[in-house]
Amino acid sequence: MSIKVQRISSKRDIKKFVTFPMELYKGNPYYVPPIIKDEMETFDPQKNQVFKNADCWLFLAYRADKVVGRVAAIINHIEVKEQNKPKMRFGWLDMVDDIEVTRALLAEVNRIGNENQLEYAEGPVGFTLMDKAGMLIKGYDELATMITWYNYPYYKEHMEQLGYEKAAEWVEFKFKPPSPIPERFNKFADLVAKRYGLTQLSFKSTKEIEPYVDGMFELLNQTYSNLVTFVPIQQYQIDLYKEKYLPFINPDFLECVVDKDGKLIAFAITMPSFSRALQKANGKLWPFGFLHLLRAKKNNDRAAFYLIGIHPKLQGKGVTAMMFRNITQNFMDYGVELCETNPELEDNLAVQASWKDYDPILHKRRRTYRKNLS
Repeated sequence: MSIKVQRISSKRDIKKFVTFPMELYKGNPYYVPPIIKDEMETFDPQKNQVFKNADCWLFLAYRADKVVGRVAAIINHIEVKEQNKPKMRFGWLDMVDDIEVTRALLAEVNRIGNENQLEYAEGPVGFTLMDKAGMLIKGYDELATMITWYNYPYYKEHMEQLGYEKAAEWVEFKFKPPSPIPERFNKFADLVAKRYGLTQLSFKSTKEIEPYVDGMFELLNQTYSNLVTFVPIQQYQIDLYKEKYLPFINPDFLECVVDKDGKLIAFAITMPSFSRALQKANGKLWPFGFLHLLRAKKNNDRAAFYLIGIHPKLQGKGVTAMMFRNITQNFMDYGVELCETNPELEDNLAVQASWKDYDPILHKRRRTYRKNLS
């Protein structure tokens, strides 16, 4: 039976686009669904200001009247024009195990890339550095996190059969927080603070965090500017992420470090794991989904490192020891038994060195794929 790929734009079809993976992974214990409303707003130019600098085309693949795949084709104009990266992005790629479906979806991505005189297509990625990225190639039997995509093993097989090659690769680690905190951690943290004139900040409420959020994103731009996937974070994106993610942050799980002039030079955001809560919510906050998330925020035995930013001049200087000392103590106080890092580029050795004292296990890998356009 033939496959038909349609470009979509109506609210009804975008909901089909967003909910297709929920049907594809129904009953899968490792898949974590997004909140449907939030995901739909991602593709709404009236709600997501990334469209000031990006264009997006959404496609659904049908066999008869049944949805069998989806993909988003994206052009980030900052990346293309200001950074001179002639890249056609694609993301939100999901499909049944039929390579012809994958071929048909990616053909639409490539067509748009050629029409816009771009040189290559790469994905799966989102609009910017702050969106989900990478196709899972290891860790299919590991629970996904709130900010990563989950996929079946056949995705990788389809990409390689269609001639796509590795572009970038991310690694993820899990570890148990030490209990009690080793004395050498405390001594080293004190030594680093004294040597560089640093002070640690802790927070008791979300309101106390808000004045530092813009500085955190500025620091992220400095931290990751040399990475291959980097696209500068714009102020309107900062405002969006503040609104979207700040309510999820438990102040006890965030640490900041300032220099002698009070300037932010490092921060670490960890979060209680919302994976199980999102599975229970099944895409909806109401009537009971928000209760599952609220419980997960307050009582959880799993946590995830969400974002880490360190000024380049202090990377590799041990600043993480100051932050992790308090974070580890908070993990102990909350009964956290397992920690997980979010994706880190495999060549980002500076961040990966942060986990060396925790006996980390590399349990997930994810990859973006690239193919030249013609």
